[in-house]
Amino acid sequence: MNKQLDILLIEDNFLEIMKMKRTLSLLELNHTLSEAKDAEIALEILKGSKRYPDLILLDLNMPKISGIEFLDILKKSEDFRHIPTVILTTSDNKSDLEECYKLGISGYILKPLKYEDYVKKMDAVLTYWSTNELKKY
Repeated sequence: MNKQLDILLIEDNFLEIMKMKRTLSLLELNHTLSEAKDAEIALEILKGSKRYPDLILLDLNMPKISGIEFLDILKKSEDFRHIPTVILTTSDNKSDLEECYKLGISGYILKPLKYEDYVKKMDAVLTYWSTNELKKY
């Protein structure tokens, strides 16, 4: 049986946030979704949490602190480095991909143009993480 996930979506684009919510509803998934419109807000959420998210979905192209900068902060933190982090981005830049894996991401997903393809990708990602054994903090 698949577990309910606590997901932190770090995304500055309102339409992308709505797309994720719509996808969770369409797939009839009861995961809890928290949103942060930038990396600073995400860090505040993490620092103020009594329980960390099971999964972080992170956009790379964000204001203030970029996704890669946030990832570097996250993975250097003793408290947060264990949180599986999947990049969800439009960037197919090879150097971004390599840098993210060097920093310790759990996956790198390119946002497809077609909504149907997005749903398929998110279904696969969320199914995997909801069946994976996660350490609760």
